[in-house]
Amino acid sequence: MNKAMIIGNLTRDPELRTTQSGLSVCSFTVAVGRSFSKEKDEADFIPVVTWRGLADNCGKYLVKGNKVAVSGRIQTRTYDDKDGNRRYTTELIADDVEFLTPKGQGGGQRSDAPPPPKESGLFEDEKSDFEPLDDEQMPF
Repeated sequence: MNKAMIIGNLTRDPELRTTQSGLSVCSFTVAVGRSFSKEKDEADFIPVVTWRGLADNCGKYLVKGNKVAVSGRIQTRTYDDKDGNRRYTTELIADDVEFLTPKGQGGGQRSDAPPPPKESGLFEDEKSDFEPLDDEQMPF
């Protein structure tokens, strides 16, 4: 079984890219505190990768400092850097990312993202079949 769950804060703004085949991929790093450590400021820095719609949402709404909960799987891979050296990396490939920073605190939405729709007036155009009941019509 390969399942990992972390909670921590983004160390920098996410990087949203598109593959040659048109898939969205977003990567960011999450700082996870070591609660068992005697040193107060010890943390692990976990690279996270998201794909498709989840990548779009992370790239659009996450900013440095936001608290997130990430669940997914651990993946290791190798690649050759620009100097031809073989590099190894371990990443958390996310299946789910929960945005834990309350709206309006710690940044919120990126400045280049479109604003979310206003809640008031969202359903004004929809017709309602709801007819309020008076006290005599109540079954209890």
